[in-house]
Amino acid sequence: MSDIRSDVPAPGFDLTGRVALVTGGSRGLGREMALGLARAGADVVVASRNGDACVEFAAELAEATGRRTLGVGAHVGRWGALDGLVDTVYDELGRVDVLVNNAGMSPLYDSVTDLSEELFDKVLGVNLKGPFRLTALVGSRMAEGDGGSIINISSAAAVHPKPHVLPYAAAKAGLNALTVGFAHTFGPSVRVNAIMAGTFLTDVSKSWDAEAFARRADGFAAKRGGQPDEIVGAALYLASDLSSYTTGSILTVDGGQP
Repeated sequence: MSDIRSDVPAPGFDLTGRVALVTGGSRGLGREMALGLARAGADVVVASRNGDACVEFAAELAEATGRRTLGVGAHVGRWGALDGLVDTVYDELGRVDVLVNNAGMSPLYDSVTDLSEELFDKVLGVNLKGPFRLTALVGSRMAEGDGGSIINISSAAAVHPKPHVLPYAAAKAGLNALTVGFAHTFGPSVRVNAIMAGTFLTDVSKSWDAEAFARRADGFAAKRGGQPDEIVGAALYLASDLSSYTTGSILTVDGGQP
Protein backbone atom coordinates (compact mmCIF):
# COMPACT_ATOMS: atom_id res chain seq x y z
CA MET A 1 0.00 0.00 0.00
CA SER A 2 1.35 3.41 -0.95
CA ASP A 3 2.56 5.67 1.86
CA ILE A 4 2.01 8.78 -0.26
CA ARG A 5 -0.35 11.24 1.41
CA SER A 6 -2.00 13.87 -0.73
CA ASP A 7 -3.04 15.95 2.28
CA VAL A 8 0.52 16.81 3.34
CA PRO A 9 1.47 20.22 1.94
CA ALA A 10 4.74 20.61 0.08
CA PRO A 11 7.31 22.84 1.74
CA GLY A 12 7.29 26.32 0.25
CA PHE A 13 8.53 29.86 0.49
CA ASP A 14 6.01 30.86 3.16
CA LEU A 15 7.75 32.81 5.94
CA THR A 16 4.66 33.83 7.87
CA GLY A 17 5.40 34.30 11.56
CA ARG A 18 9.13 34.70 11.06
CA VAL A 19 11.34 37.73 11.57
CA ALA A 20 14.11 38.64 9.13
CA LEU A 21 16.96 41.08 9.72
CA VAL A 22 18.61 42.45 6.56
CA THR A 23 21.74 44.58 6.81
CA GLY A 24 22.43 47.03 4.02
CA GLY A 25 18.69 46.71 3.54
CA SER A 26 17.70 50.19 2.39
CA ARG A 27 19.15 50.00 -1.13
CA GLY A 28 20.40 47.70 -3.86
CA LEU A 29 20.26 43.95 -3.36
CA GLY A 30 19.36 44.35 0.32
CA ARG A 31 16.28 46.37 -0.53
CA GLU A 32 15.07 43.74 -3.01
CA MET A 33 15.67 40.88 -0.57
CA ALA A 34 13.87 42.74 2.24
CA LEU A 35 10.89 43.26 -0.05
CA GLY A 36 10.92 39.62 -1.15
CA LEU A 37 11.05 38.37 2.43
CA ALA A 38 8.14 40.63 3.42
CA ARG A 39 6.09 39.49 0.44
CA ALA A 40 6.73 35.90 1.56
CA GLY A 41 5.17 36.74 4.93
CA ALA A 42 8.13 37.67 7.13
CA ASP A 43 8.29 40.66 9.43
CA VAL A 44 11.39 42.56 8.36
CA VAL A 45 14.04 44.67 10.06
CA VAL A 46 15.93 46.96 7.70
CA ALA A 47 19.35 48.04 8.98
CA SER A 48 22.09 50.19 7.46
CA ARG A 49 24.31 53.16 8.25
CA ASN A 50 21.59 55.51 6.99
CA GLY A 51 18.99 55.24 9.73
CA ASP A 52 16.58 57.70 8.10
CA ALA A 53 16.57 55.70 4.86
CA CYS A 54 15.91 52.52 6.84
CA VAL A 55 12.97 54.05 8.68
CA GLU A 56 11.53 55.40 5.43
CA PHE A 57 11.86 52.12 3.56
CA ALA A 58 10.53 50.10 6.51
CA ALA A 59 7.40 52.27 6.46
CA GLU A 60 7.01 51.67 2.72
CA LEU A 61 7.39 47.93 3.26
CA ALA A 62 4.75 47.89 5.97
CA GLU A 63 2.29 49.81 3.82
CA ALA A 64 2.90 47.65 0.74
CA THR A 65 2.90 44.23 2.42
CA GLY A 66 1.04 44.62 5.71
CA ARG A 67 3.96 43.13 7.61
CA ARG A 68 5.53 44.43 10.83
CA THR A 69 8.70 46.28 9.97
CA LEU A 70 11.45 48.14 11.77
CA GLY A 71 14.10 50.49 10.41
CA VAL A 72 17.32 50.76 12.43
CA GLY A 73 20.48 52.76 11.83
CA ALA A 74 23.58 50.64 12.50
CA HIS A 75 27.14 50.62 11.15
CA VAL A 76 28.02 46.97 10.59
CA GLY A 77 31.72 47.75 10.62
CA ARG A 78 31.57 48.91 14.24
CA TRP A 79 31.82 45.87 16.48
CA GLY A 80 30.35 47.52 19.56
CA ALA A 81 27.30 48.85 17.71
CA LEU A 82 26.05 45.39 16.80
CA ASP A 83 25.11 44.37 20.34
CA GLY A 84 22.73 47.33 20.40
CA LEU A 85 21.27 46.43 17.01
CA VAL A 86 20.55 42.86 18.08
CA ASP A 87 19.09 43.96 21.42
CA THR A 88 16.81 46.45 19.65
CA VAL A 89 15.49 43.84 17.24
CA TYR A 90 14.80 41.29 19.98
CA ASP A 91 13.22 43.93 22.22
CA GLU A 92 10.91 45.14 19.45
CA LEU A 93 10.07 41.92 17.57
CA GLY A 94 11.06 39.20 20.00
CA ARG A 95 13.15 37.00 17.74
CA VAL A 96 15.22 36.67 14.56
CA ASP A 97 14.57 33.68 12.31
CA VAL A 98 16.46 34.89 9.25
CA LEU A 99 19.63 37.00 9.21
CA VAL A 100 20.88 38.36 5.89
CA ASN A 101 24.42 39.72 6.14
CA ASN A 102 24.24 41.91 3.06
CA ALA A 103 25.99 45.15 4.04
CA GLY A 104 29.19 45.63 2.09
CA MET A 105 31.52 48.11 0.45
CA SER A 106 34.21 48.05 -2.24
CA PRO A 107 35.71 51.51 -2.67
CA LEU A 108 38.00 52.29 -5.58
CA TYR A 109 41.72 52.91 -5.19
CA ASP A 110 44.39 53.96 -7.68
CA SER A 111 46.93 51.24 -6.92
CA VAL A 112 47.66 48.67 -4.24
CA THR A 113 50.57 50.79 -3.00
CA ASP A 114 48.32 53.82 -2.59
CA LEU A 115 45.70 51.91 -0.59
CA SER A 116 45.73 53.21 2.97
CA GLU A 117 45.66 51.02 6.04
CA GLU A 118 42.54 52.88 7.17
CA LEU A 119 40.65 52.01 3.98
CA PHE A 120 41.87 48.40 4.05
CA ASP A 121 40.63 48.01 7.63
CA LYS A 122 37.32 49.67 6.77
CA VAL A 123 36.67 47.27 3.88
CA LEU A 124 37.43 44.22 6.02
CA GLY A 125 35.41 45.67 8.89
CA VAL A 126 32.19 46.01 6.91
CA ASN A 127 32.54 42.90 4.74
CA LEU A 128 34.04 40.43 7.21
CA LYS A 129 34.36 41.58 10.81
CA GLY A 130 30.77 42.85 11.01
CA PRO A 131 29.18 39.70 9.58
CA PHE A 132 31.31 37.62 11.95
CA ARG A 133 30.11 39.52 15.01
CA LEU A 134 26.48 39.71 13.92
CA THR A 135 26.38 36.02 13.06
CA ALA A 136 27.92 35.18 16.43
CA LEU A 137 25.36 37.28 18.31
CA VAL A 138 22.26 36.25 16.36
CA GLY A 139 23.35 32.67 15.67
CA SER A 140 23.88 31.95 19.35
CA ARG A 141 20.37 33.19 20.17
CA MET A 142 18.92 31.18 17.30
CA ALA A 143 20.69 28.04 18.52
CA GLU A 144 19.35 28.54 22.04
CA GLY A 145 15.84 29.02 20.66
CA ASP A 146 14.00 27.64 17.65
CA GLY A 147 16.88 27.74 15.18
CA GLY A 148 16.99 29.79 12.01
CA SER A 149 18.72 30.60 8.76
CA ILE A 150 21.71 32.88 8.23
CA ILE A 151 22.49 34.06 4.70
CA ASN A 152 25.79 35.74 3.89
CA ILE A 153 25.96 37.78 0.71
CA SER A 154 29.37 37.00 -0.74
CA SER A 155 30.81 37.89 -4.14
CA ALA A 156 32.29 36.22 -7.18
CA ALA A 157 35.36 38.33 -6.39
CA ALA A 158 36.08 35.81 -3.62
CA VAL A 159 37.10 33.26 -6.25
CA HIS A 160 37.88 35.63 -9.14
CA PRO A 161 39.89 38.41 -7.44
CA LYS A 162 40.80 41.35 -9.67
CA PRO A 163 43.52 43.96 -9.01
CA HIS A 164 41.06 46.78 -8.23
CA VAL A 165 39.11 44.89 -5.52
CA LEU A 166 41.72 42.92 -3.59
CA PRO A 167 40.72 43.86 0.01
CA TYR A 168 37.06 43.27 -0.89
CA ALA A 169 37.88 39.94 -2.54
CA ALA A 170 39.90 38.84 0.49
CA ALA A 171 37.05 39.80 2.83
CA LYS A 172 34.48 37.89 0.77
CA ALA A 173 36.75 34.84 0.60
CA GLY A 174 36.90 35.03 4.38
CA LEU A 175 33.11 35.31 4.48
CA ASN A 176 32.85 32.09 2.48
CA ALA A 177 35.06 30.40 5.08
CA LEU A 178 32.97 31.79 7.94
CA THR A 179 29.84 30.44 6.24
CA VAL A 180 31.11 26.88 6.43
CA GLY A 181 32.58 27.33 9.91
CA PHE A 182 29.46 28.87 11.42
CA ALA A 183 27.29 26.12 9.89
CA HIS A 184 29.22 23.68 12.08
CA THR A 185 29.30 26.07 15.04
CA PHE A 186 25.54 26.53 15.28
CA GLY A 187 24.21 23.41 13.58
CA PRO A 188 22.03 21.50 13.44
CA SER A 189 19.24 23.95 14.29
CA VAL A 190 20.82 26.96 12.57
CA ARG A 191 21.61 26.78 8.88
CA VAL A 192 24.32 29.07 7.51
CA ASN A 193 24.77 29.56 3.77
CA ALA A 194 26.10 32.16 1.36
CA ILE A 195 24.99 33.59 -1.94
CA MET A 196 28.08 34.31 -4.04
CA ALA A 197 26.71 37.12 -6.17
CA GLY A 198 28.05 38.14 -9.54
CA THR A 199 27.56 41.50 -11.23
CA PHE A 200 24.18 43.04 -10.50
CA LEU A 201 22.94 46.30 -11.99
CA THR A 202 22.22 48.21 -8.79
CA ASP A 203 22.42 51.99 -8.37
CA VAL A 204 26.22 51.69 -8.22
CA SER A 205 26.30 50.47 -11.83
CA LYS A 206 24.97 53.80 -13.10
CA SER A 207 28.50 55.21 -12.90
CA TRP A 208 30.02 52.41 -15.01
CA ASP A 209 31.14 52.66 -18.63
CA ALA A 210 28.12 50.97 -20.22
CA GLU A 211 29.91 49.93 -23.42
CA ALA A 212 32.88 48.47 -21.54
CA PHE A 213 30.55 46.50 -19.29
CA ALA A 214 28.52 45.22 -22.25
CA ARG A 215 31.72 43.83 -23.79
CA ARG A 216 32.63 42.14 -20.53
CA ALA A 217 29.12 40.77 -19.98
CA ASP A 218 29.17 39.21 -23.43
CA GLY A 219 31.45 36.60 -21.87
CA PHE A 220 28.81 35.67 -19.29
CA ALA A 221 26.58 32.70 -20.07
CA ALA A 222 23.57 35.01 -19.51
CA LYS A 223 25.18 37.74 -21.71
CA ARG A 224 24.16 40.46 -19.25
CA GLY A 225 24.34 41.75 -15.71
CA GLY A 226 21.69 40.73 -13.20
CA GLN A 227 18.70 42.78 -12.18
CA PRO A 228 18.57 43.33 -8.40
CA ASP A 229 15.34 41.37 -7.97
CA GLU A 230 16.98 38.31 -9.55
CA ILE A 231 18.75 37.54 -6.27
CA VAL A 232 15.47 37.21 -4.38
CA GLY A 233 14.70 33.61 -5.40
CA ALA A 234 18.00 32.38 -3.97
CA ALA A 235 17.45 34.33 -0.76
CA LEU A 236 13.92 32.96 -0.31
CA TYR A 237 15.13 29.41 -0.93
CA LEU A 238 17.81 29.71 1.76
CA ALA A 239 15.48 31.50 4.19
CA SER A 240 12.65 29.00 3.86
CA ASP A 241 12.02 25.37 4.77
CA LEU A 242 12.78 24.39 1.17
CA SER A 243 16.47 24.48 2.11
CA SER A 244 16.12 22.44 5.31
CA TYR A 245 19.06 20.18 4.35
CA THR A 246 21.21 22.93 2.86
CA THR A 247 23.86 24.36 5.16
CA GLY A 248 27.50 25.34 4.84
CA SER A 249 26.88 25.89 1.12
CA ILE A 250 28.03 28.67 -1.21
CA LEU A 251 25.34 29.23 -3.86
CA THR A 252 26.66 31.00 -6.95
CA VAL A 253 24.24 33.46 -8.59
CA ASP A 254 26.27 35.20 -11.28
CA GLY A 255 24.73 34.59 -14.70
CA GLY A 256 27.50 32.18 -15.62
CA GLN A 257 30.33 34.64 -15.06
CA PRO A 258 33.71 33.16 -16.03
